Amino acid sequence: MRLTLYVLRLVGLRILGAGAILLAVLQILDLLEITPEIIQRGLGFGGILHYASLRLPRMIDQAAPLSVLAGAIFAFIKLAAESEFVAMRAIGVSAYRLVLMALPAALAVLAVHLVAVQVIAPRTDAALQAWWTATAPPPNPADKDAKPKEKAVRIGDDVFVAKSDDPTGRTLKDVRIYRRDTEGRLTERVGAPVATYGPQGWRLGDPQFVRFGKAGATAGQASEITLAPGFEPADVQNLFFGDQAISAAAAKRALAGGGTQRPPSYYATRLQGALAGPIGDLLMLLLAAPIAMASFRGGQGAVFAAGSLAAGLLFMVVNGLLAALGESGAVGPLLAAWTAPAVFAALGASVLLKLEG
Repeated sequence: MRLTLYVLRLVGLRILGAGAILLAVLQILDLLEITPEIIQRGLGFGGILHYASLRLPRMIDQAAPLSVLAGAIFAFIKLAAESEFVAMRAIGVSAYRLVLMALPAALAVLAVHLVAVQVIAPRTDAALQAWWTATAPPPNPADKDAKPKEKAVRIGDDVFVAKSDDPTGRTLKDVRIYRRDTEGRLTERVGAPVATYGPQGWRLGDPQFVRFGKAGATAGQASEITLAPGFEPADVQNLFFGDQAISAAAAKRALAGGGTQRPPSYYATRLQGALAGPIGDLLMLLLAAPIAMASFRGGQGAVFAAGSLAAGLLFMVVNGLLAALGESGAVGPLLAAWTAPAVFAALGASVLLKLEG
């Protein structure tokens, strides 16, 4: 029990330290770019801290796997360099058991990573967008780029065209809806000056509509029309305001008929990636484990450490490349999201088996 706690503390503290350093570096690099604009808006030091806090969940997404890799490398280097793992093996501790001892530390990072990206980040992204828009200087009426841009969104078989300058995503202007049948033929056109989101869905104020049938076109007007929920304010924020990353929930809504601007392969790959992504945190621990069996007296330490670091970075590159191919539809979503974790897990396990055997 004491040995397990020793290994867990050794690995956990180094992962925590590596994560803190990586987060600090990422925050500094991000703030170097954005701080001048924050100062120009008169937000001061408090604005810098507010921006950094809202950006933190996205930084955790970038830093989590690298922190596990770096922390595990440093921890296993210590075990090998001071011959501690040699002593452990003398009492029957295998490399597999060593990985299991350190596994709770990687699982803790995985849990933080998952919550930060899938639960907290969608909310902080929306809060950041609303804050950034609210603190922006008044736009120049003559500036065309300052006016809200019109965007088209596909919702099921329908095409939804609107403008939005509401960072909360609850108000749309100049709404036009083109309803189509399953064969893509236009059956109805609905227009409204404004649409607001409520508990029942989107409420169109003073809508006008034109229905197209075999007998011709029929025009009409209503006091209001309510569209069933499915396309939510979070989707408006993603589609109308910048390049926020798509969460698993947003990808699932898009595949179920919510608002989309990209092909289904993009959202299917994002959904699978949300499930497979945190597995990389555990994989980094496995890729670093062979270092514990390196002979530093024989000069193997630097070679093993460089190999583990290269394997971890190569995994991130290959995983990102496959994700891009999956989002474009070149490969299937399952293949795009799970190939790199499966291949590198097999690679790490085979190296560990060879060294242990």
